[in-house]
Amino acid sequence: MDIRRKLQISVYDLGCGGAGAGTLERELATINGVLCVFVNPATETAYIDYDEAETDPWTLVRAVERAGYRAGRPVEA
Repeated sequence: MDIRRKLQISVYDLGCGGAGAGTLERELATINGVLCVFVNPATETAYIDYDEAETDPWTLVRAVERAGYRAGRPVEA
């Protein structure tokens, strides 16, 4: 059974610089169950691979908000 899920979260007010993207990637990477994360500052989107047995999309949204950004609704990719 494959427990890896792919998720996209829009991140508002991230800006086009790489500093915010790097900060957000580090924040998301600290969550148990996050397998891979990439934040594209140009599209203001976080792409996350996660283990659904360890975390869920709304936990990841809260992590985005904890990092100081507004998050959109999570979308399975």
